[in-house]
Amino acid sequence: MAAWEFVMSLVEPAASTGRAALRGAEVLDQVDYRLAVTEADKEAIYRLRYRAYLNEGAIEPNSDEINTDRFDEMPNTWVFGIYVAGMLASSIRISVATPDCRTSPSVDVFPDILQPELAAGKVIVDPTKFVADPDRAMRMPELPYVTVRLGYVACGYFNADIGLATVRAEHRAFYRRVFLQEPLCEPRMFPGLLKPVGLMAADYPAIRERVFGRFPFMRSSQFERRMLFGRDDNPASANLHQFPFSRASLAPNAELTEAMSRVMPASSAS
Repeated sequence: MAAWEFVMSLVEPAASTGRAALRGAEVLDQVDYRLAVTEADKEAIYRLRYRAYLNEGAIEPNSDEINTDRFDEMPNTWVFGIYVAGMLASSIRISVATPDCRTSPSVDVFPDILQPELAAGKVIVDPTKFVADPDRAMRMPELPYVTVRLGYVACGYFNADIGLATVRAEHRAFYRRVFLQEPLCEPRMFPGLLKPVGLMAADYPAIRERVFGRFPFMRSSQFERRMLFGRDDNPASANLHQFPFSRASLAPNAELTEAMSRVMPASSAS
């Protein structure tokens, strides 16, 4: 297994050609997003993380062969497994920081940057722990896109002001080009990791239509958002409303093809 380096080695060439994103809508029919609720589901994800990070050299080995931290059990956190043909293929963790719940992995590492935003009333979606099974990702280069998509689903559900990405310095250009995110500071060390990561962010309300124009399959329905993130007892869910998408279905293939044809020249530049 390999984590960020392997995933990005698949995503960046795919983005330059547009092929993986082009097939994203079709691949969603094969994908099952599952919130990790049972101990068995959680353990499978934690073991996937461990193997991925260890193979990359991002963590020290441990006898339990799992990778987890206190944020996995936070009430403002959702840990997802992405399953293909019934098998765990990738995972991502979504944390939501609000003025009433001012904690998340990135908020803790970059408090000087993010705490003032929360004090100003902003809602921040913070995706972390993005890992993939390389064998499945090689057979399905769209997998990183459908995994990262959960961050956009969360932004819609929680009416986010800011969408974050914590990335290595060498991957900044990709995130700026494809997802319109901008670096906010130099890389820092995350607890438990051996390699520093930088913080990137986007003003979600300002960029969402541009991203959806490039990747229509990033859209979601109100029903999907509610099924994935609705949690009556969750503090991050309280007093937050959804964006009023009049119609949030996936675009037809012809529309998707046209949209990707517009972005491919920009994606091919470094």
